[in-house]
Amino acid sequence: MKILIIEDEKTLSESIAAYLVGEDYVCETATDYSTALEKTESYNYDCILLDLTLPQGNGMEILRQLRKNNKTDGVLIISAKNAIDDKVSGLNLGADDYLAKPFHLSELSARIAAIIRRKQFEGNNLVRFHEICIDTLAKTVTVNNRPMELTRKEYDLLLYFMSNKGRVISKNAIAEHLWGDDMPGNYDFIYTHIKNLRKKLQDASHYDYIRSVYGMGYKFSNE
Repeated sequence: MKILIIEDEKTLSESIAAYLVGEDYVCETATDYSTALEKTESYNYDCILLDLTLPQGNGMEILRQLRKNNKTDGVLIISAKNAIDDKVSGLNLGADDYLAKPFHLSELSARIAAIIRRKQFEGNNLVRFHEICIDTLAKTVTVNNRPMELTRKEYDLLLYFMSNKGRVISKNAIAEHLWGDDMPGNYDFIYTHIKNLRKKLQDASHYDYIRSVYGMGYKFSNE
């Protein structure tokens, strides 16, 4: 899961990123309005942490542009401003939640997870596709009720595929989702992870759900 932290306080941004990386999120940061706007317009995120007070502009305008462009990224406003007008304005513009500073990082992580569950998995902790089941809280995978051992990247890749089942996903989109700003210079790592995940799924389910779409990418499907 990929998170964008839009926060101009460097120390706070770094502490949030370090904590969320420890929770197995891929994190990117933006410390000013122009950088944040460029990232939100160019990439997709599972959740955006949005500070309202930014150098060069206002976080509320970033939220307004997101929704104007029909982007569906989850948005959690984090701001020292705790006025009811800010909360109402942010929620009316399409924010998914609002958390006033200061806050505990554990609560922040829980709210991010809740937003992702609501937007991507209809509020469920369990994500199912035929005999495959992912527990997003325990971060475990079972196939036919039997546990399947995956590396962190294989787990992230499977969850990404199941969140986008039936859609063709480009290699670049997969790389951005799994590595964010640390995306490798070529796709060799992607091929390796997909090859390993495909073999484990086939061994467990006796079916190949990962389909290569020539010249385009991959599709997770039973068709």
